[in-house]
Amino acid sequence: MTIRVVLADDQTLLRSAFRVLVDSEPDMEVVAEASDGDEAVEAVRTSDADVVLMDIRMPGTDGLAATRAISADPSLTGVRIVILTTFEADDYVAQALRAGASGFLGKGAEPEELLSAIRKAVQGEALLSPAATKGLIASFLAREGPYTGPDPAGPDGSGEPGGTQDGGGGDRPVDVLTGREREVLTLIGGGLSNDEIAERLAVSPLTVKTHVNRTMSKLGARDRAQLVVAAYENGLVRPGEH
Repeated sequence: MTIRVVLADDQTLLRSAFRVLVDSEPDMEVVAEASDGDEAVEAVRTSDADVVLMDIRMPGTDGLAATRAISADPSLTGVRIVILTTFEADDYVAQALRAGASGFLGKGAEPEELLSAIRKAVQGEALLSPAATKGLIASFLAREGPYTGPDPAGPDGSGEPGGTQDGGGGDRPVDVLTGREREVLTLIGGGLSNDEIAERLAVSPLTVKTHVNRTMSKLGARDRAQLVVAAYENGLVRPGEH
């Protein structure tokens, strides 16, 4: 399988550097480039891309708006978006996670980190920089209400999918989970992999994967990155605990 990558960044030199890096790998190739959000969305729709490396700050339509557009398109549900940012605590990154991004990486990351991020994105893993995740989520919690799925308005603005807002005495979205699913979600929020969760709970990795998939389905989460956000937003994990 060749991973098809779209590069979206308004800096030509940076895109060129990313292209050389990505094309040097036998299992991936750059299939399109874009210098703004509109071009990024169009490139994804016409290139059969698997992963988008998305700059958050671009002229015109920015990376956040492009992320929302890609995530809201039913024909692009398999596309994974990795936000690239100069500032890992950028508020826009938190919004991008809710909009459907699979995670984010600082532009100062090592080449191997970037290549690993692309591969992990295809596998559906969370791509949250350990150095910035806690601060990002803490900032997110200070501004946002409880988790209601990838986008509170839903892909079509209808309010679906989503959960119940925990502002007027209603149930929290995580109340639909079983006890084991909540336990798994808590450990995901703490940054543990499936193998680490399996070891912690003394179950098989396959069993953990089943719990993760069911939790994603119940919460309307696009991928593992949004489960991390859900764990923090619903109070299962708090900044500084892990």
